[in-house]
Amino acid sequence: MSIDVDPDWWKTLFDDIYLVTDSRSVCDDRVTCREVDVYCGFVPIRTEDRILDLCGGQGRHSLELCRRGLGRCSVLDYSSRLIDIGSGLAAREGYTIDYSQGDARRLKFKNRSFDHVLILGNSLGYIPDETADLAIFQESLRVLKSGGWLAVDVTDGNVVKQKFIPNAWHEIGEDMVICRQRELQGNRICAREMVLNKKTGLVRDRNYCIRLYSSDHLSALVERAGFTAVQVHTDFSPYQRDGDVGFMNHRMIVTGRKP
Repeated sequence: MSIDVDPDWWKTLFDDIYLVTDSRSVCDDRVTCREVDVYCGFVPIRTEDRILDLCGGQGRHSLELCRRGLGRCSVLDYSSRLIDIGSGLAAREGYTIDYSQGDARRLKFKNRSFDHVLILGNSLGYIPDETADLAIFQESLRVLKSGGWLAVDVTDGNVVKQKFIPNAWHEIGEDMVICRQRELQGNRICAREMVLNKKTGLVRDRNYCIRLYSSDHLSALVERAGFTAVQVHTDFSPYQRDGDVGFMNHRMIVTGRKP
């Protein structure tokens, strides 16, 4: 049976439960630190730079950059819940980060507002219409200053297809079990995710779908949006342990600059 997915799944999935189901990726400071180490090797971020952490969730990468004294960060995400959580984290750590809720296809920021735009942690390919991702890149170009950098970190579609695992499960803590059934539908990977509590039963049963990009396809889309000096860096993983971590095992980073 084919996994049927609501095209607007991404508008409601990212909440407190998501922070549990994906905690190995999005709530592990060691993973985030290793990711930022890699990003900083490709994008020359300075203390005074303005950074847009686009589709940034609770702003885990911006928080890590602030800990290093790098950049003045703004986080935009569609999930108002993640924005609220991130704002609280920044306040507790004493960092000034501008959090705002919005659609990455229609940014509220003025032209040439940022030195760098970062789209990290596989936060692309959620909307079924591929022109949505092009629109996100075009908006990124608009809000960048001349010479500014774009960095995109997504799962490597070719490797995911080669090492595809249709079923996986893992436990979080003593009570939570996360079960995922996956299937490939062309250049999309669709999944049914069931979250179970050993004491209380079913917590969530949701479907979602993410577009897979090859390095050639994604770099061409970035160039189409107007970026130059586009480079692809493959075989990136911040994990230092074995095991299935969803779509996050094998990643690639694409960088480009605004002329």
